[in-house]
Amino acid sequence: MRSRRSVRATLVALAATAGLLAAVPAATASPEGPAPAASPSAGVTVKVAQSAADRLGTARKALVDAVSADVLTRSHDASELSPKTAVAQLAEEGRKVVVDVREAKGDWARGVAYVEASREHHGGPEGWLFLAQRENGTWVPGLEGDKAFAEHVATSPLVGKAERETITAYAEREADPQAKPGNIGIQANVNGLLLPWAPDTVMTLTGGPHTHGGTGNWSALDFAGGSGEVRPSREGTATSMCGAGGGWTRVIHPGGFSTDYYHMHNTAYFNGTAISASTRLGSIGVDTCAGGSATGPHVHWSLRTYDANLNGAYTWLNGRTLGGWTWYNGGAEYSGCGTRQGLTACPGTVIYNRRA
Repeated sequence: MRSRRSVRATLVALAATAGLLAAVPAATASPEGPAPAASPSAGVTVKVAQSAADRLGTARKALVDAVSADVLTRSHDASELSPKTAVAQLAEEGRKVVVDVREAKGDWARGVAYVEASREHHGGPEGWLFLAQRENGTWVPGLEGDKAFAEHVATSPLVGKAERETITAYAEREADPQAKPGNIGIQANVNGLLLPWAPDTVMTLTGGPHTHGGTGNWSALDFAGGSGEVRPSREGTATSMCGAGGGWTRVIHPGGFSTDYYHMHNTAYFNGTAISASTRLGSIGVDTCAGGSATGPHVHWSLRTYDANLNGAYTWLNGRTLGGWTWYNGGAEYSGCGTRQGLTACPGTVIYNRRA
């Protein structure tokens, strides 16, 4: 468990109409002593809903420190660096680390945290839902994908019954040890997930399997055209990762999978909201609320699951069937294709979204 840091920080108010506080906390030296140790949240962009700020009071600084420390440990680009070095290095690349505290009640808090993607190439940010509990005066955070998060889901008053059932099923799923990219013949069960638009209508595949954030499994597909409206791959609980107006939504589905939708515009706002498969998430767009880039309106759709150690990850698409199409990696990112009943759809192909 991480100790609390004796560091003072200031949260500067944003416009009152937004109902948020935001700050970039910075450690300051006492005029009568040496400078304190660097805070895990020094340099982190912080958003706190006004209602949560009122309930947390002075405890919010320790909460943000605890969540920031976990985020920087989990981030692919920051995990091997000290918090100060990691935040500074990301800032040099024009990337922010964001902690967004949305709710607080008693000794509990919940929200979203993310590390922006590089804006120099097409890619997705790293992001997590978080739950935190204050135990004996110390905040113990759980980020989506770790055991603390799964434990908090079971008892937190900030998680509703329907959301708890969905998240618990997601957090307890263990990956099939046979379900690996090399096992092309295994059609991994994805519990009826569709592609990210209405069934029996079309969009154009603009990018075959590729990484979500520049590294790791090829978990993402890009789609454009059609009606332009983006819908969830299945029912579940939805969260707007960038907040109101942002183009990034995550939906946690029953049975162990979640899906991400990025670059949208005209988005609906969700905060752990139960949604149906017909719910409109937004429209294809070029939004980069958490970094990355987009050369034209599309939705960057990604598949996520947990491994056997409950570590959340963007998972491979190779060999999985979604929307009636079985997807295969190509020789390079974006070049892969889908197959269905003897047909092959590569980038540039207009395809139907099918249930079977």
